[in-house]
Amino acid sequence: MVQGEVFSAEIRNLQCQKGVLLNSKLKNLNPFLDSDGVLRVDGRLAVNIEIVSDLTSEAFIATLKRFFGRRGKCAKFYSDNGKTFVGANQEIEGLLKLVKEPDEKLSGFLSAEGIEWKFIPPSAPSFGGLWEAAVKSAKYHLKRIVGRSNLTYEEFLTVCFQIEGILHSRPLCPLSNNVDDLNALTPAHFLIGRSMNSIIEPNLTDLNESALKRWQRVTRLVQLIWNKWHRSYLSELQQRNKWQFQRKNVRVGDLAVLIEDNMPTFKWPLGRITKIYSGNDTLIRVVKVKTQNGEYKRAISRVCLLPV
Repeated sequence: MVQGEVFSAEIRNLQCQKGVLLNSKLKNLNPFLDSDGVLRVDGRLAVNIEIVSDLTSEAFIATLKRFFGRRGKCAKFYSDNGKTFVGANQEIEGLLKLVKEPDEKLSGFLSAEGIEWKFIPPSAPSFGGLWEAAVKSAKYHLKRIVGRSNLTYEEFLTVCFQIEGILHSRPLCPLSNNVDDLNALTPAHFLIGRSMNSIIEPNLTDLNESALKRWQRVTRLVQLIWNKWHRSYLSELQQRNKWQFQRKNVRVGDLAVLIEDNMPTFKWPLGRITKIYSGNDTLIRVVKVKTQNGEYKRAISRVCLLPV
């Protein structure tokens, strides 16, 4: 199992009911073992996007089987409550009714597989904060960029899977405390044991869509989603309060993401801060960052510390 190879020390300590070591890369993520002995982390969830062709029990069961095949079988599912769908379209209402009032075929499948379906309280999306934030992040840019594009099922599926990869590529915390290590822990490490990689492709975002082949249009859509999402993610990492509150200064040795323009999909330029330059107010204004390609000076506004 991938987790056993990458996080063997952490799993061994948790099996002995010991906490992970202070120098563990998972220390700040509150790791634990579930009932099946699988390593989990508190508050960090992978994103799985599925497309259904209709709202029948057969289609829903097929979707669950695809999910189990890729992520493993789950004992519990948590969903929004029906009242959160007030004013929603008929398709969403139909899907909700199918789950809350399953027919014999669906209820029999859930019972046979030992699956329990739970609903959060009405009008309380905060109870589903862990998945709400991830789903919102994916749907927001998917809707605004793909919009009314005329895509085939396979093309749309490709876009959705690429969005999954984008969300799983985001850096969470340093992979180690070694100042020479420029790698970060990502959600992908818990799924495949390493960071996500993408096929190197030319930038198509500035080209006219009508001049592109169909597969190039799909690539262009994914690149547009990447550009929008990774900028918004970095913006969230930079807490702006109009200087009303003084934040903790960066320190030498911190691993940070460099804000660069036109980065390829899944590419997060990371670097270790090697020197800081303070202004007359003792606040850091400029930092020197060591990257894989050398050392550079960057304004503090062009550097983001990792979220954990």
